[in-house]
Amino acid sequence: MSSSSDFQQDRHSFSGSPQKWTDFELPRDTLYYRFTSDMSNTEWGYKFTVTAGHLGRFQTGFEILKQMLSEERVIPHLPLAKIWEWQVGVACRQTGHQRLKAIHLLLKIVQCSSQGDCDLTLLKPLWQLFTHMENNSCHDTAKPGILLPLHRALAELFFVTENRVTELGSLQEYLLALNTEDHLHRCTAQ
Repeated sequence: MSSSSDFQQDRHSFSGSPQKWTDFELPRDTLYYRFTSDMSNTEWGYKFTVTAGHLGRFQTGFEILKQMLSEERVIPHLPLAKIWEWQVGVACRQTGHQRLKAIHLLLKIVQCSSQGDCDLTLLKPLWQLFTHMENNSCHDTAKPGILLPLHRALAELFFVTENRVTELGSLQEYLLALNTEDHLHRCTAQ
């Protein structure tokens, strides 16, 4: 099996008992296969199942959403509120590059959304993570001025979001929604 008709790209060869077969993925949208019998047995051959794509494949979903959010004519037709909710959930659950990519998509959504498209209060867990990182970076004298990629990504997300809600005239509601009452009391006391 291969993703090219000449069987040179993404090639997977199997023979013998079904236990030797393993699941595999092929890029692209076409599968080429060739079956050759050695005629040593009178069985009927092999059976395999092909499934197009995988639900939840992060990289594929990221690339599709990134492209769709880059097309101004497509944006009005997208369910931005639902996409926003999904991406906030992904950014809260994932780690590493997947979290950074989810934050990247959140940033794109904030930049292209209008008032009411996104429930910005959903950002509260990410805001708490960001403020925790901010507090810890102030105490880290070993590497002054160097921010981790996640810290930088969250800083940009909240900077752009704050500017956006200021433009839309809802900064006070946004800040109240993200912060706890205890945090607001501490800030007021300072």
